[in-house]
Amino acid sequence: MKLITPSSLPSIRRWAGCLILLSAALLPQAKAANDFVKIGSMSTSRQWHTATLLANGKVLVAGGQGDSGNSLTSAQLYDPVSGLWSTTGSLANARCSHTATLLDNGKVLVAGGYDDVNGHVSSAELYDPATGLWGATASLSNARDGHTATLLANGKVLVAGGSDEYNGGLSSAELYDPATGQWSATGPLISARNGPSATLLANGKVLVSGGGTTMVRSPAQSCTTRGPGCGAAPD
Repeated sequence: MKLITPSSLPSIRRWAGCLILLSAALLPQAKAANDFVKIGSMSTSRQWHTATLLANGKVLVAGGQGDSGNSLTSAQLYDPVSGLWSTTGSLANARCSHTATLLDNGKVLVAGGYDDVNGHVSSAELYDPATGLWGATASLSNARDGHTATLLANGKVLVAGGSDEYNGGLSSAELYDPATGQWSATGPLISARNGPSATLLANGKVLVSGGGTTMVRSPAQSCTTRGPGCGAAPD
């Protein structure tokens, strides 16, 4: 048996260091918790769509604008368990720059938007995760895109602001009642604004902030060419 002497310690340390480095190299390199990882791609490239987390954990992506600037009716579901996308029922009306709101009953309300063929959209639709189909509901009284949609504590949806064919910014607001499937007018914003944000506060009030009123375009312009920050086809 060979004894370890003080003179042999440096050599042992070198071998131990090599083994540690070799073990580290063989171990799988885990991604940091805040790193992005690539997942399966959607079957249709799009921008200015909506993405809504459903009660079953899947994500519903609906509408938007395609590669050629055309507004889309297609919708897809993302399953976090499998990491894959699947097709689901299509919207009745093509639209981009619309809103999508998960209702208390589990359905998704899509409202407004812009269609590159017909201009601003007033129609609204309901997605039922149980059937994977869209159903009609009452239309907004004012066609608009770039608006906000906020689920209130009472289950109603507040739509505010946005723009239409003739106004770069709207001050009007509407309420959707899932119980009746109807819209009703409510108090307008103090300042007209397009593309603002809306946040439901703990006290039940809604904070609307930002937005603009300087957007200028003709009805024939698409979602890509008419909004600030737009200008590139989706990947």
